Amino acid sequence: MQRRQFITLAASALSAWPCLAGAQTFPVRPITIIVPFAAGGPTDTLARILGDHMRTSLGQPVIVENVTGGGTTIGVARTARAEPDGYTICVGTWTSHVGSAATYQVPYDIQKDFAPVALLPIAPTMIIGRSTLPAGNLPELIAWLKANPGKASSGTIGSGSPSHVLGVLFKQKTHTQFEFVPYRGATPAMQDLIAGQIDLRFGSEASQTLPYLQSKAIKAFAILGQTRWSAAPDIPTIDEGGVPGLHLPFWNGMWAPAGTPADTIARLNDAVRKALGDPAVQQRLTRIGLEIPPPQDQSPEALGALQKAEIDKWWPVIKAAGIKVQ
Repeated sequence: MQRRQFITLAASALSAWPCLAGAQTFPVRPITIIVPFAAGGPTDTLARILGDHMRTSLGQPVIVENVTGGGTTIGVARTARAEPDGYTICVGTWTSHVGSAATYQVPYDIQKDFAPVALLPIAPTMIIGRSTLPAGNLPELIAWLKANPGKASSGTIGSGSPSHVLGVLFKQKTHTQFEFVPYRGATPAMQDLIAGQIDLRFGSEASQTLPYLQSKAIKAFAILGQTRWSAAPDIPTIDEGGVPGLHLPFWNGMWAPAGTPADTIARLNDAVRKALGDPAVQQRLTRIGLEIPPPQDQSPEALGALQKAEIDKWWPVIKAAGIKVQ
């Protein structure tokens, strides 16, 4: 009897071994990072920089896939539906994980259906315009908009994006009128701004904006924060320009589907931390205007706390402003 029990226990242990081995050796196949924005934009660029380094530390290919549409909700929904095994993750922003869920009917709960992995680099945002705009500063821009009600246009990355929310609030605060033009990503919006097809963009992310500022292909009117930006210290803040309180930094994060094992989340977080700690990666990110959060803020808990705080702050504002899918 004892011998039979021993054989049974041994067989059970052996049958469980593949599961244990799989859990210990994550990852054993390629990982897909879903970016719910168009290729070439700031979040796409960040995801590819991180993916290049994570491939080495994880020992598996890391594939970046752009899944656009629905104001980022299509890509986010795909992540929510993925197996919670760590092989499908999402790199998103305030737009995808705060704003869009407040303005679209979405098939997921933006907090309950996702597991935070890591807070990623942050950049300031700004108000920018085509180079041929007659205004040279923010007060002049406001005066020009008031003199030309409804004639100017501002590019947005969908309803609920910072470019949309900030534009609506700017109109309310300054009593101006202009039209919104929706785009599927930051890159095509920037291309049309440079070409003079649209006049303005609100909440433009610094890493995409800096090269065009340096070449004078566009104008900058204000930093949407409390302090000036070290990479372009001559640009005044929105408070200095006379529209105080319109602050929204461009933060990025990484999420996995809810239910992803804690040790898998920890493995992914470790790979992100190694990437952000690499001097070569830091140099690439700094060059495009991104600020790396300190190590204590790179945790899943820090991202979860920031996302909740942003939802608590901005959802009432979006509702009060009547911002909905158009």
